[in-house]
Amino acid sequence: MIRALAFALMLAQAAGAETVPEPSDYHGEPYRSAVPATLAGAEVIDTDQAIALQGQGRAAFFDVLPRKARPEGLPEGTIWNAPVHETIPGALWLWDTGYQALAPAEQARLRDAMTQAQADHPDRLLVFFCRTDCWMSWNAARRAIEWGFDPVIWYPGGTDAWVAAGQPLVTAEPVAP
Repeated sequence: MIRALAFALMLAQAAGAETVPEPSDYHGEPYRSAVPATLAGAEVIDTDQAIALQGQGRAAFFDVLPRKARPEGLPEGTIWNAPVHETIPGALWLWDTGYQALAPAEQARLRDAMTQAQADHPDRLLVFFCRTDCWMSWNAARRAIEWGFDPVIWYPGGTDAWVAAGQPLVTAEPVAP
């Protein structure tokens, strides 16, 4: 059943991705919409390839899905706990680093994480993901390419395809600002 769902998800992704051209710049709202099948300068991988890379330990995985913000308008004194974020085992959660435009703090967090990942291994693969049909990972991977990082890998299936393939997620802690 899970394999059938994963296959259906792959087919849906492939069908939608074929009709979306790569934009000439970063993509803004809506961030959850069909994405292209390519990213110039990056290798695009599927779930089987992501599973293999994660198991080999040759790649740094970066989850760029945003953090949930405290809802506006909550009465003063209301206790609010951010929801738990789950990600691929071993991935760094670089929240808010996949938007069309980044504040200096997000740029620094993204650049520092990639630099640190390749510090002792300059050829370490940098794998970017979020969720299926999410432009955040495409934007972050494109930014890495423009900043001169290499090799850059984009995993457009993200955590949705990972789970559909029967793979576990773990609770993530956001990388500190």
